[in-house]
Amino acid sequence: MMVAAAGWVWAIVAIIALVAFVFLAIVARFFKLWVQALFAHANITFGELIGMALRKVDPRVIVLSKIRAVQAGLDVSTRDLESHYLAGGRVPNVITALIAANRANIDLSFKTATAIDLAGRDILDAVQTSVNPKVIDCPNPASGKTTVDAVAKDGIQVKAKARVTVRANIDRLVGGATEETIIARVGEGIVTTIGSANSYKEVLENPDLISKQVLEKGLDAGTAFEILSIDIADVDVGENVGAKLQADQAEADKRRFQAEAERRRAMALAREQEMRAATQENRAKVVLAEAEIPRAIAEAFRAGHLGIMDYYRLRNIQADTQMRENIGGGGTTASGHTGDTGRGPEPSKGVK
Repeated sequence: MMVAAAGWVWAIVAIIALVAFVFLAIVARFFKLWVQALFAHANITFGELIGMALRKVDPRVIVLSKIRAVQAGLDVSTRDLESHYLAGGRVPNVITALIAANRANIDLSFKTATAIDLAGRDILDAVQTSVNPKVIDCPNPASGKTTVDAVAKDGIQVKAKARVTVRANIDRLVGGATEETIIARVGEGIVTTIGSANSYKEVLENPDLISKQVLEKGLDAGTAFEILSIDIADVDVGENVGAKLQADQAEADKRRFQAEAERRRAMALAREQEMRAATQENRAKVVLAEAEIPRAIAEAFRAGHLGIMDYYRLRNIQADTQMRENIGGGGTTASGHTGDTGRGPEPSKGVK
């Protein structure tokens, strides 16, 4: 019995020692943080530290952030800090932004700051931009373009470069457009202003007209920024786009007229070939018709409509006509051949 009792005693002692060891390990882990919170009046208990560890929350981040907030005079609860940490937010960044906004007398609540942080915006950078305005180049050098190019009404290209001074608008930071929108709107305003100028000389003489007209358009509406100023950093003259376009148009007209002239020439050549073919066809018809004459004469002899004296009289007339044509310069017959019958001269007087 004594041995069994001694065994139970040693088991209880071992359990107590184990519990004490675990307690000491927990105390050793969170003691430094608890002391820091205690002396900073951060109001964080040991139980909350243990609960953070069980909820997979980094106690060091929460404690240090709570201490910074308390020292800065901010009223932020430990529960809110844990909630933002569990939501994937950047707790130290939010606390730093709240402290900076409080020092700059900017109205920024913890709820708004966490909403901006969870939206993916850098709340600290937004507060810093609100306090210290930033300058944006238009166009953005990262895009590969160094100037905004536009053409005045006289056809001369003008190249401008602007610098936009903006300040973050905390109230419109959630859901507001980014810097790219500001750059695009300013670039569009510059192009519109230059395009409405009657001459490029107006732009060169008064570059401030561009900034004034662009500012009047209210380009910061719906964005997360407030445009403070638009300064034209550089204005240069580019190409004579109007003259180049006219030259290109003239070249295009010349090619069109050349194509039309070539088409008319081809049609004329085709018409000429058609007329030559028609002439050859008509000549062939004449030759065929002349070939029918001897057959008609022979048919007249057989039918008794033509006598031998009539035939000789016809031959004499043909010979006289051919002689007159030869004397007059060698005419041609209806078939296009010279008037030579091949039988020598015929008597010039008729047969009676």
